[in-house]
Amino acid sequence: MPRSTTQPSDAGEPLGPLPQEFAAIIRPELPSLTKEIGIEVTRAYPEYARLLNGPYGQAIRLGVEQNISVFVDRVASPSAPTTLRDEMCRRFGRFEAYEGRTMENLQGAYRLGARVALRRAKKVGRRYNLSPSLMLSFADALFAYVDELEALSREGYVQVRAETVEEAEALRRRLLHLVLAGPPVPRTAVTELADQTGWPLPERVTLVALRPPARLSRSGKLDNDVLIDLSDPQPHLLLPGPLDDARRRDLEAALPATRGAVGLTVPTASAADSLRWARRVLELVDAGIVEDAPLTLASDHLITLWLLADPALVDQLAERELAPLAGLTPTRRDRLIETLRIWLDTRGTAAQMGELLDVHPQTVRYRMRNLEARFGGRLADPRSRFATEAVLRALHLRAAGTRGRRGGD
Repeated sequence: MPRSTTQPSDAGEPLGPLPQEFAAIIRPELPSLTKEIGIEVTRAYPEYARLLNGPYGQAIRLGVEQNISVFVDRVASPSAPTTLRDEMCRRFGRFEAYEGRTMENLQGAYRLGARVALRRAKKVGRRYNLSPSLMLSFADALFAYVDELEALSREGYVQVRAETVEEAEALRRRLLHLVLAGPPVPRTAVTELADQTGWPLPERVTLVALRPPARLSRSGKLDNDVLIDLSDPQPHLLLPGPLDDARRRDLEAALPATRGAVGLTVPTASAADSLRWARRVLELVDAGIVEDAPLTLASDHLITLWLLADPALVDQLAERELAPLAGLTPTRRDRLIETLRIWLDTRGTAAQMGELLDVHPQTVRYRMRNLEARFGGRLADPRSRFATEAVLRALHLRAAGTRGRRGGD
């Protein structure tokens, strides 16, 4: 074997490529080098010793041999294909992910193997009197090659982790849908899926309706016990238990650009009711009836939710309860309705009602006599009076929303 004629490079000069004859020098070392690397790696990382003795041991040995031989082949022929080596490295990365480990051990094994190879190369260099410049080039090329192996393994690792996360998220969305489906779904189905996803099934839950598009902030984080579906046309999430101050801060940090409404805390079997109320609050915000806020609580608007739960039914009730005012001109009817609403709200004197209506007390008295004549004893009957008051409150809320929308146009 001819001795290398490579001379040391000047200080600061870039290291040159390895001469092709170096491959012929190092190739006979590969069988014993592969064995030595295996011994050192399994000593430092005992989990790999278990794998080498298991059903995948032969495939792992083949992968290690590929990684080493491809490096030497590249010296002899820089354009040599590396398809098999590349797939082996990706498999190593995928296996680490399947095993639930980080990339730290595999990266450490690669670097340890490189140190063993460098130690062997120094022995070979002394035997063949190789120049310091060539040895520096070898070390440079070796650790660049290790970076390449790590990058390929990381591709496989990230692929599995991404698939695993995607599958886990899909299962959690499925669990959320089952919870919202309610009693028609067997409780055993919900319990089994909750166990599969590692989600402790709570006794009570709170649903949050979100305005689309809803996106989680990279800086914010929701606890793992929160089930969330942002892919739904009406995005929403489920909180185990009530919305406390800590949960609220987490929500605002995780969804800083998203407005939402919080339903009531209910038994888990009634989760759909909580979400329905939350979505209704968002509708009332859109209608201008409920004031807009980053996070609106349904618990702050229960009477409004009740009164406006069924708009068509409110119209039917209004037609029945306000029938005594039918046939009047719209202006006169509106004046009497407003006077009746103020009286039901306040039970005030003519003077007090006049201040609220911005009319003379005598006008209030005139209107009240008119109302008493038209409604007769219905205003004295508690049931009739309650029904009329509920209708008038609902109509007033609806009118306030209409005025709010006009003001915003």
